[in-house]
Amino acid sequence: MNKLCWSLLFFIGTLPFATAQQKQVSLEEIWNGTFRTQGLSALHSMQDGKHYTVLGNNPGNRTVSVDQYNYLTQEKTATLVSTSMLPQVNEFSRYTFSKDEQKLLLATDIERIYRRSRRGIYYSFDRNTGNVVKISERKIQEPAYSPDGSKVAYVYENNLYVFDLEDKSTRQLTDDGKTNAIINGVTDWVYEEEFSFVKAYAWNSDGSKIAFLRFDETEVPEFSMDVYGTSLYPQQHRFKYPKAGENNAIVTLHMYDVDSGKTSQVSLGDAYYIPRMKWMNNPRHLSVQTLNRQQNNLKLHRVDVETNEVTVILEEKDAAYVDVTDDLTFLSDDSFIWSSEKDGYNHLYLHASNGDQLQQLTKGPWEVTRYYGYDRKSKRIFYQSTENGSINRGVYSVKKNGKGKQSLAADPGTNAADFSADFSYFIHSYSSATTPPRYTLNLGSSGKVVKEIKDNESLLSKLKGYQISPKEFSTLKINGNDLNMYMIRPLDFDPGKKYPMLMFQYSGPGSQQVANRWMGSRDYWHQMLAQDGYIIACVDGRGTGFKGRDFKKVTYLNLVKLETEDQIAAAKKLSELPFIDPDRTGIWGWSFGGHMSTNCLLKGNDTFEMAIAVAPVTSWRFYDTIYTERFLRTPQENPSGYDDNSPFNYPELLKGKYLLIHGSGDDNVHVQNTMRMVEALIQANKPFDWAIYPDKNHGIYGGNTSLHLFTKMTKFIKENL
Repeated sequence: MNKLCWSLLFFIGTLPFATAQQKQVSLEEIWNGTFRTQGLSALHSMQDGKHYTVLGNNPGNRTVSVDQYNYLTQEKTATLVSTSMLPQVNEFSRYTFSKDEQKLLLATDIERIYRRSRRGIYYSFDRNTGNVVKISERKIQEPAYSPDGSKVAYVYENNLYVFDLEDKSTRQLTDDGKTNAIINGVTDWVYEEEFSFVKAYAWNSDGSKIAFLRFDETEVPEFSMDVYGTSLYPQQHRFKYPKAGENNAIVTLHMYDVDSGKTSQVSLGDAYYIPRMKWMNNPRHLSVQTLNRQQNNLKLHRVDVETNEVTVILEEKDAAYVDVTDDLTFLSDDSFIWSSEKDGYNHLYLHASNGDQLQQLTKGPWEVTRYYGYDRKSKRIFYQSTENGSINRGVYSVKKNGKGKQSLAADPGTNAADFSADFSYFIHSYSSATTPPRYTLNLGSSGKVVKEIKDNESLLSKLKGYQISPKEFSTLKINGNDLNMYMIRPLDFDPGKKYPMLMFQYSGPGSQQVANRWMGSRDYWHQMLAQDGYIIACVDGRGTGFKGRDFKKVTYLNLVKLETEDQIAAAKKLSELPFIDPDRTGIWGWSFGGHMSTNCLLKGNDTFEMAIAVAPVTSWRFYDTIYTERFLRTPQENPSGYDDNSPFNYPELLKGKYLLIHGSGDDNVHVQNTMRMVEALIQANKPFDWAIYPDKNHGIYGGNTSLHLFTKMTKFIKENL
């Protein structure tokens, strides 16, 4: 064995089924649900902290219900509502409670718009009276109860409305909403995609005010794509999509007074983006977060809605960019918990209501990855972090003074928690590379397991009959950094043989692929390839997440450059291993990873012999403002950052085998990216393979689509690697 040293690699555990196997994983089994894990339905903790509700489906009598369970016993204690009680409602797929939990909004006939946005028909069910009220005859968006449960606000055709449940009257709050022009109360495409929210209005705590955002998209360029469907003529889908350097919507904050019916605009100075707004406990005070276009200066404002006074109470600046999170939590006195990377790692802080920092709650060379909440009774903060290693996740709590940290669930692997409303219990979910998801009921005070809920032992038993190879975790020293990696070898691995290697990565800013968690569908596909004699390797290079601010943001202004260098260097180093065939190295990825695999094949044409790119970006000039400018600034400011790593600018570098795949209905990474790459390769007279999936979005799925896609990719690999 050479200097790279196989001791670099270590088993994170031995799979109980990694012995004599007979069966091979098949593509059909991966996509027909053979290896599907059992999970828990999304639950809603009731305010008493002792019960939770889930959406129940009974195929036998064709009913849908909201069922209440006891945390401790895990037994059903009541059915709060069922379609059997509602002659007007045949089904519902979602529900939300009023603040007092006596009413439920039931969502029916849901129609997807984009990644997070939906419209549908909604009903309000009153648990006390049994009355059911239809909110609107039309499909509406983002309905929400007023604090006292007497009204429901919603958005219809870009205008904001309020429906009175008692007198059944509807009040229209805005009247200028217009498709591809003006939006009130919900976000535009780019906010939904990159700031991860749709509902852009909120009731204050006493129901006297509604704050909402207004988007003026008039000057935003319009994107169009053909939808082929099954009709004689295709239709064209047109929507506003601001590409890097182009005009964004002008977003403004407005305040509606419920009693007077008057709306006023709130001036936020030079605010460019408004990525978050949240009412404080004081009904007079609204918190609003704003960002400049470069996204390196975030301000937290307090708006006094009685005086219209706006005060900046906290400001975050960064040489690169500031991330927006949902961690902001106001305590009873409107002091607040906030997350920040200002000490080099993402940590939690406690601030006074005026913004003064009172306490750094967490600290260390690790990242807080999720904030769960604050328990007023015990005065403890609950969170998830990488304290147990960057590829792992643990659940912890700490006192409000930053002391008394307690580990609640931190075994090597991925631990997550869903806490009861009073933090007395949490549903603990755990998985690792060797353990499929299991669920237990734990005490919030100590983490002690109270009850086993569900495991996937039946799946483990099933997998004993298959050829499953262990996932081996390690670090690889590349360009001065210890990069996390995993490797999957054939189960009948012979160190005296040489094997082709396929690398998989995503590599986007703050992302992670090398994680100690259970397998997904792509992992099973990798297992199938390992059965056929391929070694699979995955390396998280510079720019990926959970190893500190500097590691993540080192790629700023040169997106894909350092990431590509790391993958090429990793491939070269791994090819030094005596059992890797250096002349048979491939790489594949999706989206950002598709950009990466394309770049690696071109810029690393002496290293990679094959690449597959699925739904790739091929020029950041084609991608949206918020995401792209966060990492590159605008093309006007940083043209080389956009063009030096755009693969259709150097198609002549292609030497290896290349498969390019895209969905024609991709509203996120437009098929334009693939078409430009295809044209560049044609004009360079370079051979390649490609496939377009009609009307499929960025995920390229539905029906037999996934099976067809991965069958094609498998065939390409076997023929070319």
